[in-house]
Amino acid sequence: MRHMDITNLELADNEFSLIWCCHVLEHIEDDKKAMSELFRVLHPDGVAVIMVPVYGESTYENPLIKTPEGRLLHFKQEDHVRLYGLDIRERLDAAGFKIDALSTLDSPDEDKLRYSLEYPSTKDIFLCRKTRP
Repeated sequence: MRHMDITNLELADNEFSLIWCCHVLEHIEDDKKAMSELFRVLHPDGVAVIMVPVYGESTYENPLIKTPEGRLLHFKQEDHVRLYGLDIRERLDAAGFKIDALSTLDSPDEDKLRYSLEYPSTKDIFLCRKTRP
């Protein structure tokens, strides 16, 4: 185990065939840089599994909201910096990913429980692959 900044990963390019990024990006102020780093370290034949809470169609963020109380009020959790919308697909695409989505609604109940997929705001699992080297 190593502790690293997701916006500046101390890892080689194309190093990982699987990246599991579950409920992380909504905590990261520079999510574009984080997505870029995930893309960089993903092997060309690999997959990045990305899950975030999604609320509606459009992402809501306001970098002026810094207090835990303000973040709780605006982003539903004291340490969140945004509420993603379904437009997260465009953000992942801008990082270079080809995105396929799986819906947790199609998953058996026992899998939802076993893999903690039953979040009220998380119904999509984004499977991200490289579109270019």
